[in-house]
Amino acid sequence: MTSTELSDVEKKSLEEIPHPSLPEGSSIYGGTKVFPDLQAENGETYFTLVHGIAHESSVSFVAVLQATRALRKGFESAMYFYGPGSLNCLATRGFPTTGTSAFPGEHNINDQLKTFMSEGGKVYCCRFGLSLHGAREEDLIEGVIPTHPLDVQDALIHYARKGAIINSTYQL
Repeated sequence: MTSTELSDVEKKSLEEIPHPSLPEGSSIYGGTKVFPDLQAENGETYFTLVHGIAHESSVSFVAVLQATRALRKGFESAMYFYGPGSLNCLATRGFPTTGTSAFPGEHNINDQLKTFMSEGGKVYCCRFGLSLHGAREEDLIEGVIPTHPLDVQDALIHYARKGAIINSTYQL
């Protein structure tokens, strides 16, 4: 749209605050890390539960990034996707064909889960969560371990007894 197509009021509104206010690359946040960069001690475990839908919020993707970071810090790291979170584990995401991103970042979770597993992380996915949404077990990303619905609670107990740091994410 050129400025000749704008009304005087529209031009006034655009000119009230200069843009860009800061050039690209400007720092607007400090870089001081407050807490020490802790590494896993021998035998420590990090367990993440995910009950959030891919692309409906950042909750699921951030949980995968945190689990990956814990893995890289030396923690035995595992993730458990249940309920609608199970949809994050599907290899069949894409449009107009599987594997094709309809928008930038559509496969961020898929790619990060593959990275997580390739670096030694375990990914579990509830079969009941899949069934609630008509997803098939054969549609899971290769390496994702399908689990029984009763395993959600027992996995939590298992990792709690191991003394795991437990990160539980939930999206309504």
